[in-house]
Amino acid sequence: MLRRHARAACTALAAAGLVLAGLQAGSATAAQPSPGTAPPVRSAAETLGAAEAQPELLAAMGRDLGLTRAQAERRLVNEAEAGTAAARLRDRLGASFAGAWVAGAESGSLTVATTRTDALAAIRATGATARLVRHELAALERAKASLDRSAGAETPVRYVDVRANVLVVEETRAGAAARLTEATGVPRELVRAVRAAEAPRPLYDIRGGDAYYMGGGGRCSVGFAVTRGTTQGFATAGHCGRVGTSTSGYNQVAQGTFQGSTFPGTDMAWVAANTNWTSTPYVKGAGGANTQVTGSVLQPVGSSVCRSGSTTGWHCGTIQQHNTSVTYPEGTISGVTRTTVCAEPGDSGGSYISGSQAQGVTSGGSGNCSSGGTTFFQPLNPLLQTYGLTLRTTGTDPGPGPGEPEPGGTWAAGKVYAAGATVTYGGATYRCLQGHQAQTGWEPPNVPALWQRV
Repeated sequence: MLRRHARAACTALAAAGLVLAGLQAGSATAAQPSPGTAPPVRSAAETLGAAEAQPELLAAMGRDLGLTRAQAERRLVNEAEAGTAAARLRDRLGASFAGAWVAGAESGSLTVATTRTDALAAIRATGATARLVRHELAALERAKASLDRSAGAETPVRYVDVRANVLVVEETRAGAAARLTEATGVPRELVRAVRAAEAPRPLYDIRGGDAYYMGGGGRCSVGFAVTRGTTQGFATAGHCGRVGTSTSGYNQVAQGTFQGSTFPGTDMAWVAANTNWTSTPYVKGAGGANTQVTGSVLQPVGSSVCRSGSTTGWHCGTIQQHNTSVTYPEGTISGVTRTTVCAEPGDSGGSYISGSQAQGVTSGGSGNCSSGGTTFFQPLNPLLQTYGLTLRTTGTDPGPGPGEPEPGGTWAAGKVYAAGATVTYGGATYRCLQGHQAQTGWEPPNVPALWQRV
């Protein structure tokens, strides 16, 4: 076992289509200089790399904002230029500045608000839309600071809405905003109360390899993020805690409770997290970078495998033998996998991953990460099957599109299949070649590496 007892938590700009032609004035790239002259001035979009966005970012913008790739590219360029223009106007307008915002699918228009009539022409000269309002931004922000000092759980969110030129207070109980305003002496005409359906809460990620702490003392490591229905949680080692043991996360914030635990015999457990925590399809990899988890196909003897743990971080080795039995002082466990990966106390429960395939959770071993060692992991698929858990993975297929019939059969996403198991799908029979948890996109006809038609 490797449980650690408690200790201190150690496109080109020309194609951008910006309707605010004046916004690029003074920031566009000049012609190439002759020898001895100053270098060209880079535009805001060039300086911020707005035209060099990664495909993943553009794809996410398309998905969530309903944009084409070209629209997403133009939007980023426009926002970079608009941000610079707004900053220059804020500096020029001084105290009369009342906020700025962009609008349109491509953020092609910039509006700047002011409290002074004589400032409207200066704003319009830049190509922006000018709006005359009553309250200066600085005055609204001072009022917000006053509310912040006295706000409580009934008024959990406060912000300046520059479009409406008002200070918004979200309240979970009717009248709470008015009571806060009166208690602080903030003029009521500055404040608008909005009813909040629920108070916000901190959100934390569950990631393989991160530390967690048991309520009764000690530290272990998250194995893999899982779900059970709508419940978020993680798989870990059974010797880390018993059913009912409470946990706190890597940040010492209350996290969850052990729902299932078996040790000895096997070394498996899972923790159900509270609503502040979200399961993610990642393991903490080298240098703290996220390593994605795409499935749980058990790899053969001799394969490379890497382990992530909260004591020693990221270490790699090879799989030596499957179906090993180990006798600890507490008793014997069977069905674990022996590896050449090193580990130390506190790494217990942590992730073993081969490529992007989850393998298991750290059980125990010998040696250390200075001189080397031997470790054993509890295979993940039996753990998922025992507790009815679904491994959190990336890149799953959305399944049949509108009008496409479900093929039918005994195969089911979320079910753990052992090598040799047979299923039917689309009127055919298939035999499982490699143990894994099925997921959408891994239907038998689609993954000949996992299923063979018989």
